[in-house]
Amino acid sequence: MRTDPLRTGLVLTAAAAVTLALAAPASATPSPDALIAEVYGGGGNSGATLTQDFVELANRGTASVGLDGWSVQYLPASASAASQWQVTPLTGAIAPAGRYLVAQAKGTGGTVALPTPDATGSTALSATGGTVALVSGTTPLTCKTVADCGADTRIRDLVGYGTATVVRETTPTANTANATAAARPALVDTDDNSADFAIGVPTPTNSRGETPGGGEPEEPQPGDKRVHDIQGTTRISPLLGQKVAGVPGVVTAVRAVGDRGFWIQDTAADNDPRTSEGLFVYTAGTAPTVETGDAVLVSGTVAEYRPAGDTASNSNQTLTEITGATVSVVSRNNPVPAPVVLAVPDAYLPANGGASIESLPLDPARYGQDYFESLEGTLVQVNDARVVGPTNGYNETWITARPDQNPTVRGGSIYLGYDQPNSGRIKVKPGAATPAKSNVGDVWRGATVGTIEYTDFGGYTLATKSVGEYVSGGIQPEKTDAGRKSELSVATYNVENLAATNDQAKFDRLAGAVVTNLASPDVVVLEEIQDDNGTVDDGTVTANATLTRFTDAIAAAGGPRYQWRQIDPQNKTDGGAPGGNIRVAFLFDPARVQFVDRAGGDATTPVSVVKQYGRAALSVSPGRIDPANPAWESSRKPLAGEFKFRGRTVFVVANHFNSKGGDQAVHGRYQQPNRSSEVQRAKQATALRAFVDQVKAIDKGANVVLAGDINDYQFSPAVGTLTAGGAVVDLIATLPPAERYSYVFEGNSQTLDHILISSNITRYRYDVVHVNAEFADQASDHDPQVVKLRPSTGDPRVDRLLFALEDLAECLGA
Repeated sequence: MRTDPLRTGLVLTAAAAVTLALAAPASATPSPDALIAEVYGGGGNSGATLTQDFVELANRGTASVGLDGWSVQYLPASASAASQWQVTPLTGAIAPAGRYLVAQAKGTGGTVALPTPDATGSTALSATGGTVALVSGTTPLTCKTVADCGADTRIRDLVGYGTATVVRETTPTANTANATAAARPALVDTDDNSADFAIGVPTPTNSRGETPGGGEPEEPQPGDKRVHDIQGTTRISPLLGQKVAGVPGVVTAVRAVGDRGFWIQDTAADNDPRTSEGLFVYTAGTAPTVETGDAVLVSGTVAEYRPAGDTASNSNQTLTEITGATVSVVSRNNPVPAPVVLAVPDAYLPANGGASIESLPLDPARYGQDYFESLEGTLVQVNDARVVGPTNGYNETWITARPDQNPTVRGGSIYLGYDQPNSGRIKVKPGAATPAKSNVGDVWRGATVGTIEYTDFGGYTLATKSVGEYVSGGIQPEKTDAGRKSELSVATYNVENLAATNDQAKFDRLAGAVVTNLASPDVVVLEEIQDDNGTVDDGTVTANATLTRFTDAIAAAGGPRYQWRQIDPQNKTDGGAPGGNIRVAFLFDPARVQFVDRAGGDATTPVSVVKQYGRAALSVSPGRIDPANPAWESSRKPLAGEFKFRGRTVFVVANHFNSKGGDQAVHGRYQQPNRSSEVQRAKQATALRAFVDQVKAIDKGANVVLAGDINDYQFSPAVGTLTAGGAVVDLIATLPPAERYSYVFEGNSQTLDHILISSNITRYRYDVVHVNAEFADQASDHDPQVVKLRPSTGDPRVDRLLFALEDLAECLGA
């Protein structure tokens, strides 16, 4: 299992280029340093070249490992009750990246002696199978089974060689013979002997680097594969799962924490723009020992790492890398290749009918994501990077390499259609340099340099090597103007899992926004109000404590003494954080608006529209809309409330549709991505639209306001269902395109929140109030919205006269 402190995922190591397979699970904790590198039991036998058996140790760590008081021990392949572990004591130490040779019994055959051993024993190893253990002690082991040996904490490493061997790690190695040894070529330790060891000619090496015959080891030579051969012309390496040796490159950057490893870049590029010349070398739990500027030869296994694991449902792409690596430093202090200045094309990804694009040849001149893939592992540069997504809790920030691409009025990148995902966006995470915490519209002046990789939660990512100078873009939280006496102001605000258990600071921040930035609306539709003990899963569903703390904070901030209306959900039926029981709610200012209470509304009773004095009215108020409809399964049920403002009735519906969880990633391998969550929102929109139609069937001049987190875009099918035929108007769509956003996700400024009003309301002022989504310091991840409207009387002629009188009264100060 590959683990990053911030993200988790699995390493893929398949035997064929077209197959992705998970590495076998380890049966114990792999050794971080000293381990068994090679076992040979055919010494002195017929057909052998070497005269003596041996066990070779290695240290893949960065510090010397002392061996005084340790031992190498041997057990026959099919151990009986009478079998005993044979012990060879050790002394000295294994240097970092060093070897240690333990000579064992001699035979009468063979012609070549071992190099001078570091320790000598008399154990006669079997040529075809057995178990060898590296033990932190010299007392003979007693275990005879996999389970018992796995429980012995003295065993630092254990190798079962030969297919008949009973005691081993996971699966034993293949069979050895008089002329072959089991060796760990890449010093990788997955605790699966079969995966970690290969069978071949024995190559004993002692701590001085001497090989048989007493000579120094040969200088490493470049192999027949280059970085661009490994990267290939598609997203998946043509050498996936294969071992490569002596891959040359210059180290361009090192990562010593998290997903440890380093990047190399080949200075002898090919002429194919599709093949990257950069590559990540993954060193697992071991910090890299190389430095930037080292010219190296890397050997190991080609792998594709898919963040979050290799399952069909995981739409993430992969990062090509070398795992289980051994590295030879050829020279130091070499110049690092100049970074490629990003020039991202406008198109995003090729379409493939929803299928995987991983086998398609890259087209980096046409598609932005293909362009990033063709530079995977390569040093790149962005000049005067503009921030389009604020720094998050993981110190990740989104910038754009296309500052001219769909800019918002405040410096972001507007998302206006499924076919316009803004190809210039790229996530930045700290590498050798940590960027300043940034808001949308800030600029990193000069060159920002880093290495491109593919990570979870955003796809292609720039791991920084250096960052441009931080220059503030100067955006400030917005403030809407106060509503007029004749205007009913209705706001919507997703307060992001607000619970009575939250710190007071969160209540104060949200309350301040209601009072100062939203100018104390008459009605506030709230989403994500949690129950009184938050995510404690004990059956609590009431939210009185949460709403009391919030309304108290608003009053303390100088706002009105709001009252609230809401309906407690049934336990764990409305989605959200488990145990949180989120719901929608109304706040209202009783000095400005009257809530019409009609008893009977509860979690399961549906509200209906009735005729009263010739006009529409609610059967219960507040009341849930069609709560038994399967469209609302594990999702919030809309809450309808009947309000009176200056004698006119206004129906307000609070909404929070199902989330986009489960949708395939925009940047993922499946194109176009499947937006599976849309199916439920389409059904929810149909149910909500049916309620509007019921109101209008009784009273076509009724005032209806639909507000809340629809969890979808203004161009989405769900919103299209609501607005079809013109019964209601989506107000976000009335703004200029560059202003149609209330949320920022992966560097795209977009809208999930909406206020829709019935089309007979013709006098209104609408505002998205940007106070959160663009800022690194957020009280919520959503921006609130507010509409100030003149409710209709239902008669356009009366409206004109009434509005004129109200305007006159306000002009006179009445």
